[in-house]
Amino acid sequence: MPELRRVPVNDVELNVALAGAGPAVLLLHGFPHTWELWTDVMAELAADHRVIAPDLRGFGASGRAASGYDAGTLAEDAEALLTALGESSAAVAGIDAGAAPAFLLALRRPGLVRRLVVMESVLGGLPGAEEFLAGGPPWWFGFHAAAPGLAETVLEGHEDAYIDWFLRAGTLGDGVRPAIRDAFVRAYTGREALRCAFSYYRALPESAAQLERAVSTARLTVPTMALGAKPVGAALGRQLRPIADDLTEHVLEDCGHIIPLHRPHALLALLRPFLDGDGVPARLP
Repeated sequence: MPELRRVPVNDVELNVALAGAGPAVLLLHGFPHTWELWTDVMAELAADHRVIAPDLRGFGASGRAASGYDAGTLAEDAEALLTALGESSAAVAGIDAGAAPAFLLALRRPGLVRRLVVMESVLGGLPGAEEFLAGGPPWWFGFHAAAPGLAETVLEGHEDAYIDWFLRAGTLGDGVRPAIRDAFVRAYTGREALRCAFSYYRALPESAAQLERAVSTARLTVPTMALGAKPVGAALGRQLRPIADDLTEHVLEDCGHIIPLHRPHALLALLRPFLDGDGVPARLP
């Protein structure tokens, strides 16, 4: 089991899972996850890396901040966390809501981020995701970002059914292990937990503006890998192609949105060689 530690960063205290020793790897989860999203990949990565997997602000056991759910602030949280843990550089991987802050951190601090992995997300309104977004963003984006308190009022008392839907859809119907499912449900139960989760969606316009400004003045120079599955597919890679100097792209077939839990071995087969710098994936299982 990883060590769990409370680490103050900026205006919030993060709950952080730590395992292993060696070059640092920072793992940023999305919705509706906690650090336990990475359970099935942490043990192998920890064999020769220091794996750092926080609950993002407002999620899981981290502090429920009143604000700061935009991608820029989350990138600052990640930088402050690495500093607090004494890490001068790290590979950074982000999925879903964790992808945009991982990207912004690499764009802003290429000396800090050795390698970047982003998966199953789109980066605001950057060109390249038009086909994926042709029918509009996923339905829950609008629901979560509706009038303040609406989604919380509708869902309070029914969090388990709502989280279960995302876990089934994100694994193409397979679901996740009961212990992890229960941990996610606990993390998103209660009005304040829901408020924090939906604050990520309510901050999406601000995050999109931050991304647009960032790419207008800088290129992504660190080695980057874009991973897609269902439903995002190749959209993220297409967004990154015009702005990344060193980009590797993969789409995992027969894999749902929650890659680290649905297809952890396929993820590791791509992630391990990329982190080690040889760029040659092991044979996918």
